[in-house]
Amino acid sequence: MELLLVSLASLFAGFVDSIVGGGGLILVPALFAMFPATHPATLFGVNKGASVWGTAAATLQYARRVEMPWHALLPAAAVGFAGSMAGAWTVTVVSPDFLRRALPLVLLLVLGYTLARKELGRHHTPRFSGRREMLAASLLGGVIGFYDGFFGPGTGSFFVFLFVRWLGYDFLHASASAKLLNTATNLAALMLFAWKGHVWWHFVLAMAIANVVGSLLGTRLALKHGSGFVRTVFIFVVSALILKTTYDAWLRG
Repeated sequence: MELLLVSLASLFAGFVDSIVGGGGLILVPALFAMFPATHPATLFGVNKGASVWGTAAATLQYARRVEMPWHALLPAAAVGFAGSMAGAWTVTVVSPDFLRRALPLVLLLVLGYTLARKELGRHHTPRFSGRREMLAASLLGGVIGFYDGFFGPGTGSFFVFLFVRWLGYDFLHASASAKLLNTATNLAALMLFAWKGHVWWHFVLAMAIANVVGSLLGTRLALKHGSGFVRTVFIFVVSALILKTTYDAWLRG
């Protein structure tokens, strides 16, 4: 029964994550609720073990239908991988608790800006090209990759927002690009957790299959309905993240 419930949560997480990120908002609390006495690192390892397959599957689906700037994204993914590793190492020596209270405020700014700029992310008009696009994407990958390894909540949504706001992508291209970078950061974290022995592989297999199924369903919807749909889901997910992180940081005893 435990495996069935967390696999259903993984399916729903893969669905949401493939569209705009934020799958951890669903799967991580489900794991903590199901296994409250388990070491948090093990549950984070299980989460990464399942979600990395969903983000990889979404990347492949998007790549078939959306023009991807590989010259910029592949270096950015490599930098994101390194950044996530560095962040995961840093969290072993520095507590991320100071981010817990700041995160809801940052997400609120992201939501407010997105709502105020109604045309934000509706049109694909990249601001950079060639080497400049590669450097901009790599900087984004390194910073958010470090954040993912160090703390994590909202990583996919931050990737999407910054691809839209800074690089000028529409929400569909931003989500497609974010999936590749998020796959790299998830893989880095998974490798670290596996090295430390914090992955339940017997759970990960079933959850990974469920996550991929959800991811394929979500990607299909995003490709079918385009940037307007992705923008709407982005607003919903960021709003949910604000509520969840506010409760965790300020209200929970």
